[in-house]
Amino acid sequence: MSGSGDNQGGRGRTGGGAGGQRGGSGGGSQRGSGRGNGGPRDSSNRNAKGRERNRAAQRSFTDSAPSQRTRRADPARLVAFEVLRAVAAEDAYANLVLPARIRHHGLDKRDAGFATELSYGALRGQGTYDAVLARCVDRPLDQLDPAILDALRLGVHQLLAMRVPAHAALDQTVGLARAVIGAGPSALINAVLRKVAANTLEEWLELLTGGETDETKVASLRHAHPEWIVRAMRQSLVAHGRPASEINDLLEADNAAPVVNLVALPGIGSLDEALENGAAPGQLVEGSALSSGGDLGRLASVREGSTRVQDVGSQLVARAMAAVNLAGRHSAGDADGVDTKHDGEAWLDLCAGPGGKAALLGALASQRGATLLANEPAPHRAKLVSQALSAVPRETWQVRTGDGRDVGIEKPEAFDRVLVDVPCSGLGALRRRPESRWRRTPKDLADLGPLQRELLKSALAAVRPGGVVAYVTCSPHPAETTAVVADALRKRDDLELLEAGEVLDSVSLTGDLGAGHESTAQLWPHVHGTDAMFLALIRKKP
Repeated sequence: MSGSGDNQGGRGRTGGGAGGQRGGSGGGSQRGSGRGNGGPRDSSNRNAKGRERNRAAQRSFTDSAPSQRTRRADPARLVAFEVLRAVAAEDAYANLVLPARIRHHGLDKRDAGFATELSYGALRGQGTYDAVLARCVDRPLDQLDPAILDALRLGVHQLLAMRVPAHAALDQTVGLARAVIGAGPSALINAVLRKVAANTLEEWLELLTGGETDETKVASLRHAHPEWIVRAMRQSLVAHGRPASEINDLLEADNAAPVVNLVALPGIGSLDEALENGAAPGQLVEGSALSSGGDLGRLASVREGSTRVQDVGSQLVARAMAAVNLAGRHSAGDADGVDTKHDGEAWLDLCAGPGGKAALLGALASQRGATLLANEPAPHRAKLVSQALSAVPRETWQVRTGDGRDVGIEKPEAFDRVLVDVPCSGLGALRRRPESRWRRTPKDLADLGPLQRELLKSALAAVRPGGVVAYVTCSPHPAETTAVVADALRKRDDLELLEAGEVLDSVSLTGDLGAGHESTAQLWPHVHGTDAMFLALIRKKP
């Protein structure tokens, strides 16, 4: 059971967020027949045949009526449509659906990149795009067939945020609808997208926000985040010692296409194959790399599990848990910076699914003479944990299938180090889970709070005196981070906070992440290029 999953989505060619500019430096793909109009803009609103002319420069439409346009679905756009349909109709996760659909349709690298950018961009920008569509559709959007609405969102993203000629975006979107939805909606889609194409994205944003004095509403529309998340992120910045003025930078980072991070399991894996295939060495943590994209499943080291896809933030917090000095308070003045005496230690990953951090911890434990128990309540996710650990020597680890809240009762004071990566809202990984921002509600924070506290309580019961619990979330929200830790400390006098920021620095390549604040640590996408991982290190006094 884990809130900060380690699986990452594929990488598009541009950020794909609502704030991106068409034809900008992001390098979006150009597909479809026809090219945009060159030359100066004609002041007339109609062309020689009397059709309304697109207002923006370098845009034109095909002369064909909807019934005369293509009737086939372009494979890359079809993949994107199927991803959006799975997300909306089946509550699926885009980063899990997309690779399977790319393989099913046999897309090459270029088309896979286009499908990734289109899928993720349409999902990220959904709120802003729906606000645009609401100005162009003659009925409430919730009265549209959901499949038609998804097709429109794909068309809007191509028109406003990708380097796709307007006529190609229009023709291909109508063709997609005719192929997979039916001929009936084609006229509606054609008419709506023509209205959308009458303005650039910036012009639409000016229309949507003109005269608006509420900064939260403006940021919500400009950066495609629900208003409550904008407020929550602003509050989170302040709670972790950063200025509220960074909110726009943080929201922009959420909309940037995330680089795929790799980790070679210590003592087991190697990055050589990844580096030979275009990956670059990671700059923040040992044994990491930044992938140039493509199908990582083609790499033998990834298939065998000795090299894994895992965000650098997840790597850092796992390494911090393994490195913190158990003998006393960790400080920058320690002789070697980390505790390397692990012989006979017992480690616990209390919420291990799907297994990314467990695999890294298992490899570190194997190197250092420790053992790892990985706990996961859901049987199917427990199998994923076992698979993730399969590259680690078998004598090092064991997987337990059961409720993490029971471990502290069944195995009191049995472990030297405990990682409790609790289920959370996932607000820190919105860039990797583009649909999450529209699914989550403030109620999720309230619902998850009791479980987070119970799991931390179990972890503290399971750690021995002198041992350390690493409380981790993939959310910066104070309700899921500092408030939970403060509640645990308030009720007991046998616990103390260690300097999590200093420990993170000790396991980083830079040594100066600057993530610490009041003994806890918070990583940020716009500052560190990681998911927004929170870390608190709680030591049970001897």
